[in-house]
Amino acid sequence: MKLAFAGLCLALTTTFGFAQATKSAPEPRTMAEVLDHSVSRVEAEFVDAADAMPEDKYEFAPTNGEFKGVRTFNQQVKHVAAVNYLVGATMLGEKPPIDIGNENGPDSVKSKAEITKFLKDSFAYVHKAVTAIDEKNSLAPIKSPFGQGNTTRLGLATLIVGHCFDHYGQMVEYLRMNGIIPPASR
Repeated sequence: MKLAFAGLCLALTTTFGFAQATKSAPEPRTMAEVLDHSVSRVEAEFVDAADAMPEDKYEFAPTNGEFKGVRTFNQQVKHVAAVNYLVGATMLGEKPPIDIGNENGPDSVKSKAEITKFLKDSFAYVHKAVTAIDEKNSLAPIKSPFGQGNTTRLGLATLIVGHCFDHYGQMVEYLRMNGIIPPASR
């Protein structure tokens, strides 16, 4: 299982690295540079989507159909930011630099401006964490931030990208339900 996961991670980082290498010099890339590029890609789409929703719609959650108990738009954004901080801190072997509250972020962060700042700062912290990954520490076991067991820095770096895109997909639906074309689709 660990070997299969490591293979998947390698395939993802190789794919992102190849895509980047075809656009720039063919020099070898470090693992940290490839991972940082992946974070930058998801960050750009996620932050643009968060910026696209008007503040008066930040409390929006779908209600027509089987949507009981889903997160509001602002909770989607705050949740991703809180997880970014939690995972980044785990990769760095430290406590999050700010109070992240629970899995939906701190209750004190309420306005669109505060939420988007929390989000952008969380991505800056993730960049710090992924650029600290190297060949020596990428697969070293570290305690999982999600309960029992161990994980790796490489696994957590790829988790960040997948987690963000998972919630990005939900945010795209919320934007479209409000008649807003997501920036990446314009």
